[in-house]
Amino acid sequence: MNINFCTQCGKPLTYKTIGDEGEQKYCECCNKFYFDNPASCVLIAIINENNQVLLLKQNYISTKNYTLCSGYLKKGDTLEETGQRVISCEYVQSYYFAPKNLIMTGFIAYVKASEFGSSNEVDGLMWVDLDKAVTMVERENNYSGVHLDNCIEILKRTL
Repeated sequence: MNINFCTQCGKPLTYKTIGDEGEQKYCECCNKFYFDNPASCVLIAIINENNQVLLLKQNYISTKNYTLCSGYLKKGDTLEETGQRVISCEYVQSYYFAPKNLIMTGFIAYVKASEFGSSNEVDGLMWVDLDKAVTMVERENNYSGVHLDNCIEILKRTL
């Protein structure tokens, strides 16, 4: 969120240097700093016991390609929208997605495949072999492809 006015007094923000953060937005009246922090979300390659990855279709993102499971949480959400229960999980890498000011925390989640859950945010779910998934996943204006590539490199080292 890009904040230009103080949330307490409503006055326009100026800039002031603070430690190693450099110039940050500042309310001179309330003596308060504001930071244009990115929203945080997760990006997860869900891998089943057959070494397949779960791809999902969200037509508002792409009508042509699939994505990995990702998103940020809002009030009332749950983390089990796909219906899969995580056996183990490992951190891979974080990614900054500038167009939406997101910091994406990337994981690999290992599951034993089970019935898919239902969600009004998802237009389709499917298990796909890793080599085929590389050609199906969205790569334009999206980090699914980059994250999948990074996860495949990790999986190659463990196989």
